[in-house]
Amino acid sequence: MSLAAQARGSWQRGDSVFLLLAGLWLALTAGLRPLTAPDEGRYAGVAHAMLQSGDWIVPRLDGLPFFHKPPLFYWIAGGAMRVFGVHEWAARLPSVLGAWLAAAALYAFLRRHGDARQARWSALILCTCPFFFVGAQFANLDMLVAGCISATIACAADALLRRDAGAPWRLPLAGAFAGAALGLLAKGLIGLVLPGAVIVLWALLARRGRTALRLAAWWPGWLLMLAIAGPWFVAMQLRYAQFFDYFVITQHFRRFADSGFNNQHPLWFYLPVILGLCLPWTPWLLGWLRRPAADGVTPSSDDRAVRLLMGAWLGVIVVFFSLPRSKLVGYVLPALPPLAALVAGGLARALRAPDPAAQDLGETRTRRPIRALAATGGVAAALCVAAVLVAGHVGTPPDARLRLPAGQAVAPGDRVVMLDRYYYELPFYWRLHGPVVVAGDWRPAVAQASDNWRKELADAGDFEPEARARWLQPIAAQPAQVCSGGGGTGRTWVIGPSNAQLIAPWVLGMDLVTFGTEIAVWRHDAHPSDGADCLARDMTRGALPAWTGAP
Repeated sequence: MSLAAQARGSWQRGDSVFLLLAGLWLALTAGLRPLTAPDEGRYAGVAHAMLQSGDWIVPRLDGLPFFHKPPLFYWIAGGAMRVFGVHEWAARLPSVLGAWLAAAALYAFLRRHGDARQARWSALILCTCPFFFVGAQFANLDMLVAGCISATIACAADALLRRDAGAPWRLPLAGAFAGAALGLLAKGLIGLVLPGAVIVLWALLARRGRTALRLAAWWPGWLLMLAIAGPWFVAMQLRYAQFFDYFVITQHFRRFADSGFNNQHPLWFYLPVILGLCLPWTPWLLGWLRRPAADGVTPSSDDRAVRLLMGAWLGVIVVFFSLPRSKLVGYVLPALPPLAALVAGGLARALRAPDPAAQDLGETRTRRPIRALAATGGVAAALCVAAVLVAGHVGTPPDARLRLPAGQAVAPGDRVVMLDRYYYELPFYWRLHGPVVVAGDWRPAVAQASDNWRKELADAGDFEPEARARWLQPIAAQPAQVCSGGGGTGRTWVIGPSNAQLIAPWVLGMDLVTFGTEIAVWRHDAHPSDGADCLARDMTRGALPAWTGAP
């Protein structure tokens, strides 16, 4: 590596301050809005269940093993809740950290193999991209794995460039293997497969395949990855014989190839998603349409390698997630760091371009583009905050934060029944002390008919049949248990739709506690004198006022 390259890659105090400010910005509004259903309620609920049960090994959804995803998100969120309390921002901390990791990895890589201005612009663009900013404050696994993938790619590419330049390379390569291990624990195989595919394609296009092959065969890295990620997967397979088939075959290969899952979209889905949700930055990509000779700058071999890496990174992520029919917007978040770098490149070309109009006015050739850059950044930052506010208004269920009346709370030992639906967010907001009974139709033909909450719970129940029988019950069995005081305290709470009497008329014999626009809560305190028909004695106590829309 040349002395010039070493100088431009040296780390300074300002770099650390910049990344600290970036992290504070990404966390700015993380606790501003309620949890969005179902995703945020689901993942925050699993983390909260870990905290409540003290079982930090097996992720559980309503007391049942939940193996849709590995546990890294739940570990971080549950740990944050334990230290800081049960709040929305604690549930979103893994996503904030994932976003910061992606921005820091991009910044550090470009700081070393580009220049300070390129690194700073790229990170600023990334952190003020509305798509990225909202993803940083959404409690699901997409941003966390995006951060792990970004760190893995950046470290691996850094190691490859260092080795070719004769510089120390083992530490960044160890970082790449550690990042891949965390990616495996964040969301499974894509944490390893996607960074590997990006680096392989880039190495082949850049004619560095031999170096990449040597680095891939570095056995200490594989040992490090196995030491970090291996224990949890081995422990789950030893405990549950069907774990491999469900987690690897079903949740990876079948979900990728089959069409029986939700959110089916066409092949081109992510193109308008990326271009639209990354406004107002994406128009600056047009700067790449200028001929390189018009810049007056001849790119170095390192510059060309960095551009090629960003193109390969963006292309592999978008193409990979475009292939399956089931597509979610957040899947493509790992493509945003290279997109930000390419936008920064378009900006650089625009700033180097002559501006005849500015020259006629006696201005410098870059003054107008710089003003445009500042204006774009201001608009982008405002859109970030506005997007969070809109998400809080549109994405939150009306009754997500339904509160019990003052003086009433679900006590340890109370029996809680959710009627024909699982309300993911309520255990988090009500600080429930354990699982609830979900009363519904659990026949296999019904439970497996749709990719929804019912299928999630039914699949989870297959791992522990005894727990399934305890927490997943038919509606018809509930009146007798309510009257007999099935809970340890003899008190039963029922949470159901406002028109629950259509499927469970016996709720009208319970005390109506509270209700919202869509759901209602009833309670019954069992007494020794209660008979099997205790709920049929007064079928008026649980009726909702007519104005709520209930029959």
